[in-house]
Amino acid sequence: MATLFETDVNEGDATLTGEDILDGLAGKDVLVSTITDRIDAALIARLPKSVRLIAQFGNGVDNIDLEAAWAAGVTVTNTPSVLTEDTADMAMALMLALPRRLVEGTQMLLRDRAWAGWSPTSMLGHRLRGKALGIVGMGRIGTAVAQRARAFGLAIHYYSRNRRPPGVEEPLGATYWHDLDAMLEAVDIVSLHTPLTRDTQNILSAARLNRLKSSAYVVNVSRPELVDEPALIAGIETGRLAGAALDVFENKPGINPRLLALAEANKVVLTAHMASATMEARIEMGEVVIVNIRTFMDGHQPPHRILPETPLPRALRA
Repeated sequence: MATLFETDVNEGDATLTGEDILDGLAGKDVLVSTITDRIDAALIARLPKSVRLIAQFGNGVDNIDLEAAWAAGVTVTNTPSVLTEDTADMAMALMLALPRRLVEGTQMLLRDRAWAGWSPTSMLGHRLRGKALGIVGMGRIGTAVAQRARAFGLAIHYYSRNRRPPGVEEPLGATYWHDLDAMLEAVDIVSLHTPLTRDTQNILSAARLNRLKSSAYVVNVSRPELVDEPALIAGIETGRLAGAALDVFENKPGINPRLLALAEANKVVLTAHMASATMEARIEMGEVVIVNIRTFMDGHQPPHRILPETPLPRALRA
């Protein structure tokens, strides 16, 4: 970016407050934000008039009040597509880690510093082949997960706003469910790959978690708000659910101690929001940000513009 524009960078990679963000925007045209930057209506109302574009470095934009940006005439973009393969890889890794007890096995060796050797009943887990995977959200990432899971012998089931065409379903042997509740009752693993919207917040509610088999696992590499986390924790604590593998979870003001206790008991696998954490993904994300900025500054519609769910004419929202 610095070769194309006059650029100020958060060199320390520290989380910025709203005031920090505003202090750095005087005379600027573009704010490049990340998921940790809270760009709410109050902050948008105080943006300098020069700021015309918020170019998010990331796919998710639930940290930005899209309606307020739209009303203020500020364009918002993101970086979709580039995270598909890495996120799908992480989802598949978590699906393997939990039933095969991979983290537990590693911790056991590091803790004991000795190993008695193999025995026929040691570290027994569960096979993936033959199990049913339920994918919630069959977009780019959900489809990439299905392709990987199919290679491991999982039966593919999915719930999505729109049914995928036969050219997608047939190679995967995928079964479409128009009723999410019914799908949840039929699968052994649930993997979440839907964006966070008003309709998908808590899509795995307490009632829906109760529909899962007691042997079922939940995998989430998308957004923590998709799951009723307290209900998930309670379900695993009581044995109502077998476990969960989570790359995202509530972290305000910190990780729930009950969730950490379940991880220590090897009922939950937790990773530090690592699904997109590859050098390749970060470089491609930056390149997409630059394309969005350059296109916008040249007077064209940026290729990855994000609109509110129900945008109203700006005159009606003033």
